[in-house]
Amino acid sequence: MPDQRPLSQVRVLDFGQYLAGPLVGMMLADLGAEVIRIDPPGGPRLQTPAADMLARGKSALSLDLRNPADRDTALELAARTDVLIENFRPGVMARLGLGADILHALNPDLVYLSLPGFASTDAELAELPAWEAAIAACTGQFTDMGLNRRLMGINPSFTPLALASAYGAAFGAMSVLFALRARSFNGGEYIEVPLASALLEGLVYNCEQIEDYPERYKSPREVELDRRAAEGLPMNLGFEQLSEFLDPFYRTYTCADGRGFYVVSGSVKSHPRRVLETLGLDDLLAELPEFDAYLDSADWPDEWTLSNYPVGVCDRARIARAMKAAFLQKTSTEWEALFGAAKAPATAQRATREWLADPHALASGLVLEVDDPRHGRMRQMGNVAWLAEDNAAADKIAGPLADDARERLPEILAEAPRVSTRSGSAPARGWLEGLRVLDLTNVIAGPTIGSTLARFGAEVTLVQPVEPSVDPWNTTVFGLHAQRGKRSLLLDLSSRRGREVLERLIAGVDVITMNGSDAQRDALGLTPDRLRALNPRLILVQLDAFGGPRRGTKSDHLGYDDLAQAATGVMLRFGGGMQTPEEHAHFGTIDVLTGFCACVALGAALLRLERSGEGGVARASLAAAGNLIQAQFMYDFDGRAAFDEPAGRDALGWGPYYHCYEAADGWFLLAAPIDRARALARAPELAPLAELDDNELVTELARRFRQQSLDYWQARLQQGSTVLMRLASLMETRDRARQCESEGDIDIAEATFRVIRHDRHPMGRWCDLVAPNAVRPRKAPIRIPGPMPKYGQHSREILRETGYDDDAIESMIAGRVVALQWSEKYLPE
Repeated sequence: MPDQRPLSQVRVLDFGQYLAGPLVGMMLADLGAEVIRIDPPGGPRLQTPAADMLARGKSALSLDLRNPADRDTALELAARTDVLIENFRPGVMARLGLGADILHALNPDLVYLSLPGFASTDAELAELPAWEAAIAACTGQFTDMGLNRRLMGINPSFTPLALASAYGAAFGAMSVLFALRARSFNGGEYIEVPLASALLEGLVYNCEQIEDYPERYKSPREVELDRRAAEGLPMNLGFEQLSEFLDPFYRTYTCADGRGFYVVSGSVKSHPRRVLETLGLDDLLAELPEFDAYLDSADWPDEWTLSNYPVGVCDRARIARAMKAAFLQKTSTEWEALFGAAKAPATAQRATREWLADPHALASGLVLEVDDPRHGRMRQMGNVAWLAEDNAAADKIAGPLADDARERLPEILAEAPRVSTRSGSAPARGWLEGLRVLDLTNVIAGPTIGSTLARFGAEVTLVQPVEPSVDPWNTTVFGLHAQRGKRSLLLDLSSRRGREVLERLIAGVDVITMNGSDAQRDALGLTPDRLRALNPRLILVQLDAFGGPRRGTKSDHLGYDDLAQAATGVMLRFGGGMQTPEEHAHFGTIDVLTGFCACVALGAALLRLERSGEGGVARASLAAAGNLIQAQFMYDFDGRAAFDEPAGRDALGWGPYYHCYEAADGWFLLAAPIDRARALARAPELAPLAELDDNELVTELARRFRQQSLDYWQARLQQGSTVLMRLASLMETRDRARQCESEGDIDIAEATFRVIRHDRHPMGRWCDLVAPNAVRPRKAPIRIPGPMPKYGQHSREILRETGYDDDAIESMIAGRVVALQWSEKYLPE
């Protein structure tokens, strides 16, 4: 029933335009909220099939907010709603008489979400037009786009992926839901999520920096980059030459049908073994070295170990040759079935159009078919967050044609205005203060959930195995960020006594997080029925690679970030085609987003728990997040325009008015998608060029722009909705935004970007990590999580709190049911 869905009691006013705001509205509508889209006269500013998709499940009301009567209607609606979303420049809503202060006077319980491009408190950036590409350019998304591009000397690289809006929307949706939960003790809330801040948080692993970073953690491509830089050699490799520097367990192979098949199976002990066994390369497997990856490399008995990424130079070429030959024996479809059954992470490369027609994507609800009155039967991206018990999660109603909410307007306005439900007047608390979380995750996506919850006040306990199953590149290098703010217990869950400890822990927490398929979850004894028996109010937050609201043929296939990119079309678009696929630039592009989407699902589950007293399973997946970063072209229907978004290594923009150009003193982005020729008319020497066709105009603008500095062109062209943004790099952004921990208070509320140099870090080296500043509530405090603990650091402490005495604890340590560390050093060297 509609009134039994997770957010069926929540009303949302969606003033959002373009992408980020409408995405938040769609996420909430997908979870059952009543979402009323407020349109300007003439309809939404973005009128495309993608905008129609983002409007699904919403109704629409056209209001001219400059008209006093329509503004009064908006005020009356706000007095009777739970959430308001807007993504205008700072101050726009206040100038319209709809600012947060005015609305909170009418409705003290309102949760107001603002999604500006840059922080409203950033004097330098706040007033700039925040086009998606302008945010990307300012943050550093287009510069040094991945190891391949750097080795090929390709810089900059334009990508059409709307990462800022995707990360910002996920932060926005989770924040709204957490703030709704906290209304009983905090009241209403104003939340700002600057999209540029969200983007830098999403790309944290691409600007993380560690003092004296050990060579053992560098990939072959990173080693070659360092060598060329040290020797003064040019970065000019061809695409084919790159294969020499690709790890055999982290690359694309060609199958008998000519399709690429992407293997991402390093770092986890069992995965390289499963790959070679599936390929029939058992003899080769028997010859390869394997030993404890947590030894310092000076103590290794061989050059490399199968349980540690990357493969050593001595064996890299022969393993790759053997795997190339093996893959040519079967088609990609055959290999995909075999690898899935063997639990070896890999997938066939697909274009986005192919993914939208993929049988698993359709069966699982990762892709949905919606009858749209404008486009007919339309295939669309599915939910990015859902609850397993929500039987209507995959049922969608097409977006409104126009003004359909007007018929219901008298009924809504007849309701009594909302009143405050806040009890008491104590100082505001963190939205999740007191929430107890048991974290069973590893690598990046799963741990991101716990570290994100920690900033909002949750208490997170991390449980990992006594013997590590994942190499220290993943557990520690990535864990420096993903495992912040947690306590750590090492526990053998395969033993009877270890499972007893786990069940005691489960009985005393509110939330469990895990990354794994249903089959892996059930093998751990964490079936929904068992969890319900242990703790009826417990919420399991589960993410996996290819799961959706329904079951499909690949629901139990394993996978990682890059495999979601390959399966959903990101790699073929970025690389330019089946012969040249490339992972999209950045470590953790989809991983981090999936963790954020899982937090959205948790937010919905917490509200359902509050209303019904029932726990359950909150879900997200890498493939669903892969859909989200491609939202503006993740749809198909008969008669759809070509999938002609910018693709390949030569892409520098999306037409002449949304394009990267080189000035006399460096590269910049011209973003004038509305002004277009009017922008050129502001510079007399450019005005005549507006008569050229697009290709000629790009060529001629490139020639003209090189003749003067960026300051020169900004003075002439930058006004109104046109912006010329210098292309930064992630490293430049990091270095400009850095504050040292030892200097005292860290600002996470003023500047758009903030990076913290943790110069008192327990590993004995400083490290630079992006600060948790994407979510900026006016009331609730945000906590900078403490450093990642050394694995096992809190084992004794946690067991004592769980009710075990010292004798029992020492017995478990002696029997290897519990451990106190994985290695002598925090970061094995």
